[in-house]
Amino acid sequence: MVQFIIKRMLYGLLVLAGVIVLVFLLFIGFGDPVRLVIGQTGDKATIENIRKELALDKPKWQQFLLYLKDVSPVSFHSKEEIASKQLKGIFIGGDTKFAIKLPYLRRSYQTKKNVSEVLMEALPGTLVLTSAAMFIAVLIGIPLGVLAAVKQHSIWDTSSIFASVLGISAPSFFVGIIMAYLFGFVVSGYTGLHMTGSLYEVDPFNGRQLQLQNLILPALTLGIRPLAIITQLTRSAMLDVLDQDYIRTAYAKGLTAKRIIWKHALRNALNPVITAVTGWFAELLAGAFFVEYIFGWKGIGKVTVDALEKLDFPVVMGSVLLTALFFVFVNLLADVLYRVVDPRVKPA
Repeated sequence: MVQFIIKRMLYGLLVLAGVIVLVFLLFIGFGDPVRLVIGQTGDKATIENIRKELALDKPKWQQFLLYLKDVSPVSFHSKEEIASKQLKGIFIGGDTKFAIKLPYLRRSYQTKKNVSEVLMEALPGTLVLTSAAMFIAVLIGIPLGVLAAVKQHSIWDTSSIFASVLGISAPSFFVGIIMAYLFGFVVSGYTGLHMTGSLYEVDPFNGRQLQLQNLILPALTLGIRPLAIITQLTRSAMLDVLDQDYIRTAYAKGLTAKRIIWKHALRNALNPVITAVTGWFAELLAGAFFVEYIFGWKGIGKVTVDALEKLDFPVVMGSVLLTALFFVFVNLLADVLYRVVDPRVKPA
């Protein structure tokens, strides 16, 4: 198991390296962001100073190596770099120190704050939203898929298939607009929900207030597609498992249908469902961008879209790298869960 995890982690590092190269080429390699920092005004001396500060006066390959050094958790930095960039970690050595540090994602062009601080402030909102969406999808999708499989060709089965196809076909941004307008505006007086809102709202008299009702609409919107896919996968996997010999043997031995379905059949049908749950959790972190923007939910998605509008490339680059890291971690978690749930799965 340890060798398997190490091997998967190495694959993940290769993926992250590819993402770093792509991010650099898209946002730095083919552009000069000086004008984004100082605006349309600025004398030649100011422009040259900023170019030097951002290392834009160096060849592209050197710029890439400097960016790689910044985002790498293991690197070498001078005392001046550690102080000016406010690096956090363990530093060993004299003037040039060996660093085991948190990746430095540089500073926002707009706010001048460290990008890592900007993203960490927004990350809890995104994690709460995606977790709530996946919780809804799993809580409803698995029982609905089991019910459809057990009652195959019934009205329950037909309805679940129709609803799943409809849910898979509906883009999240379209569903979000409809739900925001319908439940957050048209019938807002009955639902008590609003078109926009975040997990916490600042009241001038009461301070920071938790607003869980603002989570309902974006979580439902984000959870519709994974719910539909989980329902379909659970149904298909359960139909395959219920046709196995050991299930018929269990019935012949007198075990109750409830015990057979939920303890024996469902456990052996969970592998494709785990694939969907883990894969979609990472997908939701990326797919939450538009949903957060539509509902005004304060998370990484909204921060990234706002940064794109203002051409604040360091924030966009940082969010892309953070999302890629989540994809790698969730896929590793999925591979480990396969072996826990079904010992028959052997590592490649």
